[in-house]
Amino acid sequence: IFLSLTLFSLSRKKMNLKSERRGIHVDQSELLCKKGCGYYGNPAWQGFCSKCWREEYHKARQKQIQEDWELAERLQREEEEAYASSQSTQGAQSLTFSKFEEKKTNEKTRKVTTVKKFFTASSRTGAKKAEIQEAKAPSPSINRQASIETDRVSKEFIEFLKTYHKPGQDIYKQCKLFLDTMNHKRDLSIEEQSECAQDFYQNVADKLQTRWKVSPEKVEKAMDQIEKYIMTRQYKYVFCPETTDDEKKDLAVQKRIRALHWVTPQMLCVPVNEEIPEVSDMVVKAITDIIEMDSKRVPRDKLACITKCSKHIFNAIKITKNEPASADDFLPTLIYIVLKGNPPRLQSNIQYITRFCNPSRLMTGEDGYYFTNLCCAVAFIEKLDAQSLNLSQEDFDRFMTGQTSPKKQESDSFSPDVCLGVKQMYKNLDLLSQLNERQERIVNEAKKLEKDLIDWTDGITKEVQDIVEKYPLEIKPKNQALAAIDSENVENDKLPPPLQPQVYAG
Repeated sequence: IFLSLTLFSLSRKKMNLKSERRGIHVDQSELLCKKGCGYYGNPAWQGFCSKCWREEYHKARQKQIQEDWELAERLQREEEEAYASSQSTQGAQSLTFSKFEEKKTNEKTRKVTTVKKFFTASSRTGAKKAEIQEAKAPSPSINRQASIETDRVSKEFIEFLKTYHKPGQDIYKQCKLFLDTMNHKRDLSIEEQSECAQDFYQNVADKLQTRWKVSPEKVEKAMDQIEKYIMTRQYKYVFCPETTDDEKKDLAVQKRIRALHWVTPQMLCVPVNEEIPEVSDMVVKAITDIIEMDSKRVPRDKLACITKCSKHIFNAIKITKNEPASADDFLPTLIYIVLKGNPPRLQSNIQYITRFCNPSRLMTGEDGYYFTNLCCAVAFIEKLDAQSLNLSQEDFDRFMTGQTSPKKQESDSFSPDVCLGVKQMYKNLDLLSQLNERQERIVNEAKKLEKDLIDWTDGITKEVQDIVEKYPLEIKPKNQALAAIDSENVENDKLPPPLQPQVYAG
């Protein structure tokens, strides 16, 4: 019985730990590219890394182009067949041919209009965009500030390229050509502009390594400066453009985070004690860094804010637990920081980094790891439910609608003058009370288990007795052993005597 109780209590502890982690735990293998290349994936790329996503994108694009060509050839073939048949019956079917020509003309006009709409903006759309841009036009002071920052970045870029000598001149020419090309491609979708930027990064990096034989360290520094130069100039055109639903997603995430204001660190199993002054400072710094991400213009700078925020989180966990933080501790704490900070334009910043950051930074390294965790945290917040927080659906619905809020901790009702020792004492008493309740539940369930075992034993014994009474066992006498044929058998006189040898005289 003691062994059964021990196994029972251990199984309950494992179930409790499993239930606490089931909504937040993310296996680190899930952060990698689902194609198995070893790089970090991204929800915006459907779980692929930048390289694999571009390969899949090109395959889908080539397939679509092939289908369009086949459709165009089929339509042309049908038109030629219809035209040939109409020529043979021109006299008898003049009315039908005129209708066919009218239909053909309308079809061509519709195709031309569709193509024009696809590649060029209509006057109505252009007027609407102009109204939106005029309504969203920044103030002259903001324009001056952006111009000053652009000039400063340009000067820094030129000074940096001087250290590269001849390769620097080539890099500068390619950057200017890329910016001119992007200015003429404003009507393209944001995905196509992102594809152009990614191709440009790849071509410049390949040329530096193969043609100019630049070391990998200098290539990485050059790519950082190139990204800073071109994205500072392109920021106002490609960050949260009105042609996308980025702004709509931002508002949805902000509304969702506001609705989850009642979520406590205990619900997320966050291993951070904010009553420790050093931990509280780390939490404030982490929130400041994640909010500051929106003020940066370069994708690399935004990634740097995410990395600093993550390092503050790791330090806060380390101080609280007096041991290095694990990945299972980091993700719940990052979710808590996002809920508490509610960063502005969170989805727009994530999409901007995904589209225009140097892909090598998102695929490997600590920047890519922290950015992938942030994407997982946002996805978790969007799908957070009662089961993830170990709550009943009824309580979750009441908290979300604002009808009630979770019970505050006892320390929240203390006055500021109460010392930390008294607060800790009451916390310990509360913890002991909870442990006592759990112990009582375990003892009651153990007694119930013991009673069930006794009842089961009695039931089995009674069933065996009933079967024995219903089908009694009859013991038959033991059968006597058979005697050999040639042995002396006095009991069977009816048997003939054994044969005796006879002697005959010859």
